[in-house]
Amino acid sequence: MTVPIEDGPRRTDPRSFAVRAISMLGQLVLPILFGAFAILDEGDLGDLALYFVPLVLVAVGANMAFAYLRWRRLTYTVGDADIRVESGILSRAARSVPYERIQDVSLEQKPVPRLFGLVEVKFETGAGGGDDLALTYLTQGEGERLRELVRARRDGTVVASDSTVTVEADSGRLLFAMSPKRVVTFGLFEFSLAVVAVVAGLAQQFDFLLPFEVWDWRAWREQLAAPGQWLAGLGFLAQVLGVVVAIGSLALVGVATGVIRTVLREWNFRLERTDKGLRRRRGLLTRTDLVMPVHRVQALRLRTGFLRRLFGWHALKVVSLASDSGSANHEAVPFAQMEEIAPVVAETGFALPTTDLDWDRAMPAYRVDGFLLGFAVTLLISAIALAFGRWELALIPPILGGGWMALHEYLDWRWSRYALDCDQLYARRGWLAPSLTIGSRHKLQSAEIIRNPLARLRGYADLHFGLAGGNLRMRGLPLARAQAIRDAVLASMGERDFSEVVETSGSRLEAH
Repeated sequence: MTVPIEDGPRRTDPRSFAVRAISMLGQLVLPILFGAFAILDEGDLGDLALYFVPLVLVAVGANMAFAYLRWRRLTYTVGDADIRVESGILSRAARSVPYERIQDVSLEQKPVPRLFGLVEVKFETGAGGGDDLALTYLTQGEGERLRELVRARRDGTVVASDSTVTVEADSGRLLFAMSPKRVVTFGLFEFSLAVVAVVAGLAQQFDFLLPFEVWDWRAWREQLAAPGQWLAGLGFLAQVLGVVVAIGSLALVGVATGVIRTVLREWNFRLERTDKGLRRRRGLLTRTDLVMPVHRVQALRLRTGFLRRLFGWHALKVVSLASDSGSANHEAVPFAQMEEIAPVVAETGFALPTTDLDWDRAMPAYRVDGFLLGFAVTLLISAIALAFGRWELALIPPILGGGWMALHEYLDWRWSRYALDCDQLYARRGWLAPSLTIGSRHKLQSAEIIRNPLARLRGYADLHFGLAGGNLRMRGLPLARAQAIRDAVLASMGERDFSEVVETSGSRLEAH
């Protein structure tokens, strides 16, 4: 499908001001409710109708007028070298972003804009969320057209003002999708007690509406005395049963919250291979459409959790030039088995580690030093407890803390490994929630050896590799091995001249 290009300043869709007015109206709900409660507390319903309702109507009208003026005063211009946005009602502001700074363009549909068929176009510059550019709101077709136009001009494709831009087809070659059953299963592992914290916070803010103090356990006991009289007679058994019920209730709330959040975020998840890269679409209420260019992928990150790995579930995240700001989620496969992830890894030009790789571990001296430093902190805490005469508390930090740190350092030594082959670097970290980072030797930006005074004394070093959107580190390696890996990676980086990388027919020619 092709859409003609029009030069000159343009406004967002006229329905944008209605969407903004509705969104801003939501911010007035709490002040209106607080005001209504205050008037009813000191007056009557007549006072509410006489004084408060007109104020609400004025606030809503002013909100609509402000949203309309804000829409009228916002324009965007797609130039030959940059995209320019001008906004402001009383004081005008103009921002220009060169195409070469734009790492990616994504489309997002929140619930209210989605009702109007509008999308938010986000231009990721890689400079942080506050420095990214967004246009709210455009039609779906205009958003697609603008995304393809910006990509074409960013990649150096000549597009004349009277030509047309080809809008990417609705679908490409399907690589991975999640069924409703898979999404719900994913949600069961996304345990969260965020709702409990929110409810507790609301209860504290609105405790004046309850007939007793929320955090007074005696008041709760009195409230439940009549219906729970038979339970109180059970004595200690009742207390144990109450604890079990409370923990079970929290667990149920946590699981339900995780499922709901996951369904809202991952519903109808689809990952497709298009000529522009990996296209990911997902979301129930807020629908996002993100394309991750394959030629910009610098590394991959595979991760799992303590429970997930028992069932073989893993997640795959793409680390690229567009993800260094942290403003976008570049998760390509959020919940899958390794046999489902392997084809996606192959599409990015990377490879999973083979069984014959020669893995390196950190030196035992590095782990011993980590334990000793942590144990010294527990001794300091014990000394403070002894200074206050609490000898019984002084034993807890070195026994419990020291034991945990010793176990952690040993398991981390067993699980954390590093490897190097002719094309890639591998860093496997963690024993509780393992992760594997795969980096291209040709796409890394720097290689640095770091040694603190203790490392120089003990003969080990850390390797830090420059990587947009993340980090790739090898810790506690013998100095000679760290120098050998650094030299090999620097040689690989020198083999690649990124200025000679060209784009032909929508795909970038790369040599690995």
